[in-house]
Amino acid sequence: MFITFEGPEGSGKTSQIPALADFLRQRGFSVFATREPGGTPIGEQIRAVIHDLKNEEMHPRTETLLYQAARAQIVEQIIQPRLTAGEIVLCDRYMDSTIAYQGYGHQQNIDEVRALIRYATGGLLPDLTILLDLDVEVGLKRKTHQDEWNRLDAYTMDFHCRVREGYHALIREDPDRWAVVNAEQPWETVQQAIRKIVLKRVSQ
Repeated sequence: MFITFEGPEGSGKTSQIPALADFLRQRGFSVFATREPGGTPIGEQIRAVIHDLKNEEMHPRTETLLYQAARAQIVEQIIQPRLTAGEIVLCDRYMDSTIAYQGYGHQQNIDEVRALIRYATGGLLPDLTILLDLDVEVGLKRKTHQDEWNRLDAYTMDFHCRVREGYHALIREDPDRWAVVNAEQPWETVQQAIRKIVLKRVSQ
């Protein structure tokens, strides 16, 4: 099963996923957790370029294509082989991030962005996507207290608001794939909600 996690900046994905992975392993599931962009040596190098605050001149199309390059690598090298082996794969961001950030955020043509994603992923879709949702200002304030403040974090408030609106548009398009958790709740409450959602899905 392929489970992806999405959300605005500061939504807490990075801390919630390892705890969920440990919880599932304790119940006998074979679980692999990874992240985008990154997850492979090539992907981590691309991540460094995309996120570097010095790369202010990066065009949205360049940004979009770099994300797809990292994504193509992790799908072929990591995600697809582990799914084929019967593992549960948890991924911190995936294709919906590109539609939300590079599509809605940068206001690029959504159909063109989707075509790039299909090429990069070979059509691989998540079985379940969990949106950790919270107010944009709350999320960015949280992010300022963390170590990794990157080039995308530094975009305007309007950009980040469009990203969040993009996520909700995606949910309306495909509600059966999505589950939404209020990420403004205490960490433990969010983790319990995620566990409940995932256990229900993997038990079906």
